[in-house]
Amino acid sequence: MSAQRPEIVSQTFGNPTDPAILLVMGAMASMLWWPEAFCRQLAGHGRFVIRYDNRDTGLSTKYAACAPPYTFEDMVDDAVRVLDDHGVAKAHIVGMSMGGMIAQTVALKYPARVTALTVISSSPLGVDTSGLPGMTAAYGQHAAEGGDVDWSDRTQVLAYMAKDARALASTLHPFDADRAQKLIVTDYERSGGFASATNHFTLKGGGPKRSITDLTVPLLVIHGTSDPIFPVEHGAALAKAVPGAGLVEIEGGGHELHQDDWPQIIEAIAAHG
Repeated sequence: MSAQRPEIVSQTFGNPTDPAILLVMGAMASMLWWPEAFCRQLAGHGRFVIRYDNRDTGLSTKYAACAPPYTFEDMVDDAVRVLDDHGVAKAHIVGMSMGGMIAQTVALKYPARVTALTVISSSPLGVDTSGLPGMTAAYGQHAAEGGDVDWSDRTQVLAYMAKDARALASTLHPFDADRAQKLIVTDYERSGGFASATNHFTLKGGGPKRSITDLTVPLLVIHGTSDPIFPVEHGAALAKAVPGAGLVEIEGGGHELHQDDWPQIIEAIAAHG
């Protein structure tokens, strides 16, 4: 059974009369992981940019940890509700990581609401990925350690998330530990903790099976060559699954939006739709 209608908090940048872009972030991540400066730069390309807090993150509705009364499909519908909240009929949907899976599903379930699709650091929906490399051993060990974290303990959570940011970082650009720590602390305090956000890892599908091969809108894939969660072969497989799809590989890019890579990422998104 789906949860009662939640409050989904969003923020916009740019002119509402410009073509809209909806930014969908991944598991455990609030809208802050689409940095404000990133959004403003994207809006500077003549786009009306919308970012939002997924349920169980930021200022959006939260639920008790370990038993989310909603499904992945509900999070897909949340994205379309955000468009409705802003009176947007159609938008370019840009999703990252789990947000990339949400974005793919939005484009397949609500094609009339989508002008273009960009998927960052994710994996193809409904395609056999068993032959692709999995997450790196180092990141797998780090992820396993998350099971030992007391998510109600601020000190433990902040320490683990700082390690996570480093583990996901670019291998080409220097890691800015202070910048990462500031974002994590700001997000933690704004959200009131991250315990509820762990619900994202226990979600059920909740909807019909879909495949990205049925996509009817233009697709752009952006993927870091050093992504430790979804190695770059996942991005290549996603682009290959859709005729005419574009693929932009971020050299040394991890599972993040490194500030030094913003120009390349923003230019690619703006040029796509």
